Amino acid sequence: MKKRIAILGSTGSIGTQSLEVIAENPEMFEVEVLTANNNVGLLIEQTKKFQPNAVVIANEKKYKEVSAALENEPVKVFAGTDALNQIVQMETVDTVLTAMVGYSGLIPTYHAVKAGKNIALANKETLVVAGGIITQLAKENQVDIIPVDSEHSAIFQCLVGEFTNPVEKIILTCSGGPFREKSLKELENVTVNDALDHPNWDMGAKITIDSASLMNKGFEVIEARWLFGLPAAQIDVVVHPQSIIHSLVQFEDGSIKAQMGLPDMRLPIQYALGFPYRIKNNFPRFSFLDYPTLDFAKPDTKIFRNLALAFKALEDGGNVPCVLNAANEVVVQAFLEGKTGFLQMPDLIEKAMQKVSFIEKPDMDDLIHTNTETRRVTELLTGVRN
Repeated sequence: MKKRIAILGSTGSIGTQSLEVIAENPEMFEVEVLTANNNVGLLIEQTKKFQPNAVVIANEKKYKEVSAALENEPVKVFAGTDALNQIVQMETVDTVLTAMVGYSGLIPTYHAVKAGKNIALANKETLVVAGGIITQLAKENQVDIIPVDSEHSAIFQCLVGEFTNPVEKIILTCSGGPFREKSLKELENVTVNDALDHPNWDMGAKITIDSASLMNKGFEVIEARWLFGLPAAQIDVVVHPQSIIHSLVQFEDGSIKAQMGLPDMRLPIQYALGFPYRIKNNFPRFSFLDYPTLDFAKPDTKIFRNLALAFKALEDGGNVPCVLNAANEVVVQAFLEGKTGFLQMPDLIEKAMQKVSFIEKPDMDDLIHTNTETRRVTELLTGVRN
């Protein structure tokens, strides 16, 4: 039987590539739900092509536009965040691919897990903010969470068939972004365009800035802790500029397994949707002859302080990772708007982490409150009102 897929954030980078994978494998997948926040034009185009059962436009102000454009299509149209939370619970949905950016992906994913839907997880913030709650809920509801991030997909693939063998550590790779060889002095005056110029990956603006600051890698460390049940002491990060080795697992006997391939997000997307099967495709193939040298280096956490802040948030636990994420979302938006500098971002995040009250064992209501409070505090620190 075909897997029926709900894509949360179908108009973003991961969402559009997911639809490419589905289009190439119509005998295996069909689109049941598409959702978007603001990109009405692309959502309408996708809906007409893939004919899902339902679509949701999160921005309620754009409901009439979407509804009018699709009035002759056999598609149900909904709007608002409540509709997002409800649509993932539809009986006709088998797998929910969460490709929304940032904190906004948490609550719909939470409801999908509660409803017993398997998750293809591309929204790392879900586990950054509420990893303990989500993973426990997944166990209770017998839900599989298959990672879509290339690094976590690599680790997951390396662990298949190894679940009885203890892991000594996992090693997340990162390209280092556009600034990996820059000094603090050189980073003082970098522009938004400089930060958006990623050498290997084509991503949305927010994730690209996070990659440039290494916050994205910090989030992946926290996500890995919950996906694979390992403490911070067993999670390493190494800079690998070519982005060919996507991550590695070292076992107790010292053996290391690595997953390799060209930097193409369609590969981990296809693996997550098709798991446990590998699906034949025509994507470009990696050749060692094209990459005779692979380089590795230790990340400089004195220059890229966000990575160090993420490790601290993981070690502190409680609601601190939630604070980290919320503060980061505010300062990244401020940077994109030219209202703060690249090097000021970790300073502002650290101040927010110090100001927001610590909760050792937060529930979902605590995390929702922490997110709201952190945004208020960080906006005051930046002088920005979002």
